[in-house]
Amino acid sequence: MSEPPAPSAVSNKASRIAGLRTSSAILSGRTRTLTEALAAWTLAGPAVFFLLVLFLLPVISVFVIALTDWQFGAGTLSFVGLANFRAIFADAGFRASLIDTVLYVLIVVPATVVLGLLIALLIECGKSCRSFYRAIHFLPFMATLTAMAIAWEALLHPTIGLVNQILSAIGLPTANWLRDEYTALPVLAVIGVWQNLGYAMVLFLAGLKSIPQDLYDAANVDGADFWFDRLRIVTLPMLGPVSMFVVIVVALRAFQAFDTIQILTRGGPGHASEVLLYTLYRESFEYLRAGYGAAVAVVFLAIVMTLTLVQVRVMDNKVHYQ
Repeated sequence: MSEPPAPSAVSNKASRIAGLRTSSAILSGRTRTLTEALAAWTLAGPAVFFLLVLFLLPVISVFVIALTDWQFGAGTLSFVGLANFRAIFADAGFRASLIDTVLYVLIVVPATVVLGLLIALLIECGKSCRSFYRAIHFLPFMATLTAMAIAWEALLHPTIGLVNQILSAIGLPTANWLRDEYTALPVLAVIGVWQNLGYAMVLFLAGLKSIPQDLYDAANVDGADFWFDRLRIVTLPMLGPVSMFVVIVVALRAFQAFDTIQILTRGGPGHASEVLLYTLYRESFEYLRAGYGAAVAVVFLAIVMTLTLVQVRVMDNKVHYQ
């Protein structure tokens, strides 16, 4: 009869088997992790590639061009450092366009948010034709802005425009709305409000639909049965996240105003309606000063990002999340 293996030999064999199993498990885990990573990059690769090509590389290129004196069509360029930025802040035209941009945004954003909320409340309180009213107010946002700008140009014509004809018929003074330096920018802001109003309204309607009815019932039990008390105690606090989103999006769209200005006023009269985005276009594609235009783009991007972060920080502290 053969002798049974010694306990130490059995223990060593068991240890070797356990080690092999552990190594196999580690190798299997690494293979699985590698396979998952490869699958993830295979799926995300096209999106990452297009993000780099269509977004990150152009942004980097703009920053690089802003440090040169390159002009469109020129075969050579020179590195000028921050000279373009110094020229921007010394330019009275740039400061005027910055002021025009701020005024435009200060008119468009509050008016769009307040009127959008008001219209949403009125539609939500109504009992009939809700879909019709939503479609009517949302139509300007869906329409082609170029065509709508041409329609506005006809309405605001100094002699045959419907606006002046109505004002003249009721005995009010008329004006050359798009050629007067005191009215051009406010009129463009009104058109901006008209364009963005439907978008804000739809978002507020969605926010109103998400407010639980139980909160209004509880407010009634606590004595807040007047509509203004319900609005102040329940509706506005619960619309906080939607309001923050609407303010940020409308502000970004207001900063990006270009089409109506290009079609209706071309920044005039006397640069009275020239905003930063139109200054960027004019310097880059009319005067062909690509380096200077890129510097304007960098400043524009910095201003928009700063204001957006400030809005998020300030409003986020006042927002009630459900």
